[in-house]
Amino acid sequence: MSAESLAALPESAQRIAQLLETLGHEHPIVILPQSGRTSAQAAEGLGCVVGQIAKSIIFRRLSDGAPVLVVTSGVNRVDETKVAAIVGDLGKADARFVREKTGFAIGGVCPIGHATRPVTLLDQDLFQYDVLWAAAGHPHAVFRLSPQQLATMTDAPVADIALQPGSAT
Repeated sequence: MSAESLAALPESAQRIAQLLETLGHEHPIVILPQSGRTSAQAAEGLGCVVGQIAKSIIFRRLSDGAPVLVVTSGVNRVDETKVAAIVGDLGKADARFVREKTGFAIGGVCPIGHATRPVTLLDQDLFQYDVLWAAAGHPHAVFRLSPQQLATMTDAPVADIALQPGSAT
């Protein structure tokens, strides 16, 4: 990435662009004209289906306060009971906790480059797509990657963590 294009990115997205370059990632960060705070907004801006959005959701593990990152398909809701069965009991993460532990604002949480390394799980439903889009540290910034690249970058296990229709957490 050129110095000019890097400088044009928001500061938090610049950090991710540099990390992606270090990792040898071949796809640049894309700045959406509208916010990508929701999966539907991001998909609309990218011209892809909502399921291709790899949304990053942060929880707080109750036993030790560790951040728990769940990267799920944009069409899914997270089944907190399933996640808790894998990583331990969960609590909600407020905006301050998310910013402190990840270095990102809600709506721009990237699956990599966190201030504190999170316990991470990947939604198995992401692997039905060839191409995914993930937040790049800012609500308007995203980057393209494959599910396999996501698994390699996060070194996270893949699990069934989606809330099934008709069930409640």
